[in-house]
Amino acid sequence: MISDAPALQQTSEPAETAAAPSRAARYARPVLGLLLPLTLAIGWELVVWLGWSNGRLVPPPSRVFATLAELARSGELVRHITATLWRVGLGFAFGVVAGTLLGAVSGYWSLARRLLDPTVQALRAIPSLAWVPLFILWLGIFETSKVALIAVGVFFPVYLGVMGAILIVDRKIVEVGRTFRLSGPAMIRRILLPAVLPAYVVSLRVGLGLGWMFVVAAELIGASEGLGYLLLDGQQLGKPAQILAAIVIFAILGKLTDWLIEVAAAPFLRWQDAFGRAKGA
Repeated sequence: MISDAPALQQTSEPAETAAAPSRAARYARPVLGLLLPLTLAIGWELVVWLGWSNGRLVPPPSRVFATLAELARSGELVRHITATLWRVGLGFAFGVVAGTLLGAVSGYWSLARRLLDPTVQALRAIPSLAWVPLFILWLGIFETSKVALIAVGVFFPVYLGVMGAILIVDRKIVEVGRTFRLSGPAMIRRILLPAVLPAYVVSLRVGLGLGWMFVVAAELIGASEGLGYLLLDGQQLGKPAQILAAIVIFAILGKLTDWLIEVAAAPFLRWQDAFGRAKGA
């Protein structure tokens, strides 16, 4: 009994020391990600402060943050952010549903792929601004046309990601499912869905990024609020600090929503034994 206590103490110490570095590494990743933008911001602030640039066309971060504070005090910032988030959220939801359904049908059913995919790929090449006059004629200048334009931007990467992920599923895995005589729904649930999920998460993130890009074009359609309107207002009134403030908010919101997708998908992807996970990425 006496000789067992030191042994237990010795085995517990490595576990504690191994847990501490992993915890520190987890907290260090966000700090490391902020290193580059903070360095650039501080560097430009110093350039303007030293008089090497007047900062008129590219204002320093202090002037941008002062503009953000002024917009926040007046209540405009919250109003513009809320309007843009609402549009992106609705457009993302509609685009994901349509892209997932059509992508799954095209990937699983070869006849549907031959019928649908050429038309979808042709539509995918149309620039976002080309849809604007058409949606104004069809849907007017109110919220419906803005949400529809964002949904179009989200639809294509989700459709392509789902269809492509189904098409590259390992044939041997499918044959195993057929050997066990899995029905169609069981094959989808137990074979195809786990195989497609990693690529599907990536397509969701790409679609969300395009949704944030398309919202700027959408808010050019007669908008009186939103971050895209804030950008246009800053350009028309010659306020570069306001333009950069809107861009900074776009970047922050885009990163936060992308992180939410990562967090939501993480429990479903724990089974992956991927290179990135092995390196702690």
